[in-house]
Amino acid sequence: MPSFRQIHYFLTVADLGGFTQAAGALFIAQSALSRQVSQLEEELGFLLFEREPRGVRLTPAGAVYRERVSSIPATLAFAADEGRQLARGEAGLLRLLHSSTIPAASLMPVLDRFMAASPKARIDLDRASSEQQVSLVANGSADVGVIRLPVLRRDSRVHFVELVAERLWVALADDHRMAKQESIVVAHLQDERFVSAVYRERGGLARVVTDLCLKRGFVPNTAQIVSPKTSMLNLVAAKKGIAIVPERMTTLGGHGIAYVPLSDEDARSTCALVLPLKPTLLGQKFADILIQESQPIT
Repeated sequence: MPSFRQIHYFLTVADLGGFTQAAGALFIAQSALSRQVSQLEEELGFLLFEREPRGVRLTPAGAVYRERVSSIPATLAFAADEGRQLARGEAGLLRLLHSSTIPAASLMPVLDRFMAASPKARIDLDRASSEQQVSLVANGSADVGVIRLPVLRRDSRVHFVELVAERLWVALADDHRMAKQESIVVAHLQDERFVSAVYRERGGLARVVTDLCLKRGFVPNTAQIVSPKTSMLNLVAAKKGIAIVPERMTTLGGHGIAYVPLSDEDARSTCALVLPLKPTLLGQKFADILIQESQPIT
């Protein structure tokens, strides 16, 4: 099998048209260069050059060989550069998950910074429940997850990094009697119908909302149609009931919806990062940027 050195020497001789010129460009003795090219011809089983008094000329077989191997140096250089970028966390694939209560739009400033820092990287962004994210990251099917606490399922193969808590808001139809208020207290929602799913046996936003209501002595009344996903906002707009949502969901807007903040001190919800015990370089880079970008929401 010809070595890369032999191929490099052959291409240099072919490009410069002679052993003398090539030896000078390669900073080696002409005899050593000639020997390497001769060994290459012997291994290939055909002559690459016609030796002439004033230089060399490619044989027909040599011309074809040159055409086939001329891209090898550039390919190897690209492979080495790509490897260095991967080793520095500048390239590769980031498999990122987020929960439905953490809209992708709210992550865009972080993703923009990440892509600026790693311009050769690609991102596979998908949505999954907080509980599912724990399993997917633990099993190596994702690099990092952005979840809504609490999670009831823990796994020793991952760790959690809590982010700054954000205020909870009430989403109401824009003609609701409380839609024009500056703020609302949870206790005043006792008689309302909740289109958001009410589950105490599951984590995430549903658990936070249920616990808030239980602390005030009532169980949330469920509407005829409920949803644990962002489609709950469509139900609010359709006047099917209300929903308590984190502040970042208010950026989703929605025609016919009014958002009013809850004034209760404990009406807050916390997001967290889910990372494997040994994060990938890209996963750790994304996590670092998200932590830096996380600011108190008041």
